[in-house]
Amino acid sequence: MKSAFRIVLAVVVVVGFAVAAGTFIPRPLFAPEVSAAKVETRRILVLSNPIHTDIAIPLDDETRAAFAFLGGSGIPVSDPAAEWLVIGWGGRSFYLETPTWGDLKPMPVFRSLTIDRSVMHVDVAGGIDETHPAIRSFDLRAAEFRNLSGFIQASFVREQGEVVAIPGAGYGVYDQFFEAHGRFNALFGCNTWTAGALRSAGIRTGWWNPLPRTLGLSLDLFN
Repeated sequence: MKSAFRIVLAVVVVVGFAVAAGTFIPRPLFAPEVSAAKVETRRILVLSNPIHTDIAIPLDDETRAAFAFLGGSGIPVSDPAAEWLVIGWGGRSFYLETPTWGDLKPMPVFRSLTIDRSVMHVDVAGGIDETHPAIRSFDLRAAEFRNLSGFIQASFVREQGEVVAIPGAGYGVYDQFFEAHGRFNALFGCNTWTAGALRSAGIRTGWWNPLPRTLGLSLDLFN
């Protein structure tokens, strides 16, 4: 019993150290130099819940054109009432089969703890209250915004140049799931994808952020 307890304690200590280091060690390690000159920026949002993060990008003429490829799958990117495009990446089984906590099942949890295929989830939103504590906003310069947009678009699987929608998958009227690149597990999941997307836009994160709380803390510390 003592031996088993020591093993469990050692695992807890190692995991705790890894989470702490992943939060408090910035990535990249040194902040890039940024010109003080005033330039036009575009605001993005990071939306958090207890286990997942999404990125919201503003819908304007440029982004409606860039993401027009989603329109054929039912995402109303051209609708004037749609102000934000909300995008996340995650495990196929957990994402598709768990729209609410009441739908939680053992198999999606098991797959999220091992290795699962990944999907993109896309939705639209009207006005978003940026003062909500679960929302963080960042202003990106033109090149940074293009890098973020490119990162997101490259995450979609394409067949013959078209994104691959998953038939019958969605939580509501206007959202849709799509096949995505990469494999998902709990250690390198939706929040590490969000962190990678943000780093592509010049936003510093922690070295490893598997949880929304650790990602949010590192975003506050290093930006």
